[in-house]
Parts: sequence; structure tokens; C-alpha cells
Amino acid sequence: MVVKVIELVGESPNSWQEAAENAVKEAARTVRNISGVEVKNWTANVQGENLIEYKANVHVAFKVDDNR
Repeated sequence: MVVKVIELVGESPNSWQEAAENAVKEAARTVRNISGVEVKNWTANVQGENLIEYKANVHVAFKVDDNR
């Protein structure tokens, strides 16, 4: 078995969790067999005193299809 890992940045106006979930959802549009995710970094854009956009750098792991 071979597992491949790709790195993505998810974004959300609401939370870091939603940012990570958005990255996985986007990956799932074109990648099959996703088996795990590792959050590498949390960041946010700030305006004044408020966080206005949350970002999550994630590594998404998936099994390489043997029938490729």
C-alpha cells in the first residue's frame, strides 16, 4: 500500500475547524480514499481587533489507487 500526502490551505470566516473541514471537502472533490488529515498550522487575518478569516494549513493523506 502507498499513501500520498498533499498540502492544502483551507479558509473560513467562522472558525479554524471549519477552515480545516473546507480543505478536506475541497480535496475530496478530486481525490479518492482520503484516510486522514494533519493540521500543520493555524493562522488568521486580522482587521482592527477582530479575526476576520481563519486559515488552516493541512496535510491530507490518501491511499493511492492500485488500479491507476
